Amino acid sequence: MDAMTGSPSRMLALLSLLQARRDWPGQVLADRLDVTTRTVRRDVERLRDLGYRITAVKGPDGGYRLAAGSELPPLLFDDEQAVAIAVALQSVPTTGIDIDEGAARALATVRQVMPSRLRHRVDGIRFTGVENETRVDPAVLEAVSAAVRDRRMLRFDYGADRERPARRTEPHAVVAREGRWYLLAWDLDADDWRTFRLDRMSPRIPTGPEFTPRPLPATDAETYLAARAKGSEAEDRWPCVGELIIELPVLDVAPWIGRDGAVEPIDDASCLVTVGSWSWVGILASIARFDAPFRVVGPPTLAEAASTLAARFAAASAPTDRPRVPR
Repeated sequence: MDAMTGSPSRMLALLSLLQARRDWPGQVLADRLDVTTRTVRRDVERLRDLGYRITAVKGPDGGYRLAAGSELPPLLFDDEQAVAIAVALQSVPTTGIDIDEGAARALATVRQVMPSRLRHRVDGIRFTGVENETRVDPAVLEAVSAAVRDRRMLRFDYGADRERPARRTEPHAVVAREGRWYLLAWDLDADDWRTFRLDRMSPRIPTGPEFTPRPLPATDAETYLAARAKGSEAEDRWPCVGELIIELPVLDVAPWIGRDGAVEPIDDASCLVTVGSWSWVGILASIARFDAPFRVVGPPTLAEAASTLAARFAAASAPTDRPRVPR
């Protein structure tokens, strides 16, 4: 393998490994690249010649470290990295972070330092997406994220009412969910967990004192946010879950149930649907939209809701005089 000393593909692989984690023992790098430690030393020297600051790590095994903040020389990207950059930067408008112009300029800058083969490949990646109408100021994202990282109390104005006192929080995590960005924080005035939309926040700088993070009532921030969206405190589940049989093939039902439930085939013309919602009537509404016969399997509370809803529909269909609408 030493005959391949200096091969571009191996140099890219070495650089990618050095970027992936802080320290690499020389022998481990050699094993990963299927070369000798002597070849690794030579490749490290070539990367240094290109401008990458790679320091030697002392110790019984020896090793290498790519210094943080190294100035980038003419960029070296493999094909997958080039595609990832093009897709990520072109996807910025869908994220809701107001950096569209910066992303476009970044893509143009990175493109200029790529070899022609990769430029051609990046230029071929063109697509459109739905622009996110909810826009977050990147300065707000930066300030809130820094407060989360540094575990410092964060004060901010929230919403259009600037007369209300600033919110005082212990910021826990920033979460992106379904096109919106949220801060999960302990509200010091409400003495409880709260979620805040970043597009409605105006952080007050500087931040406050450090704090000790409180344990979340859920396993992680993403689970907590999903749970609150479904009316639960700690688990990502709906408060009402029921089973129904609907007289439609499974292929006609499964694409429309989504993450709220599951579908199992019974035969070619029917399937069992397990679905959740805020309420038992909500479950019935989600099934009624298929415009096909169905029957409740359980639980009994769902069957009771079906009877109540049937009575309402019967009353709604009875002839009645049209009420006079005030003008």
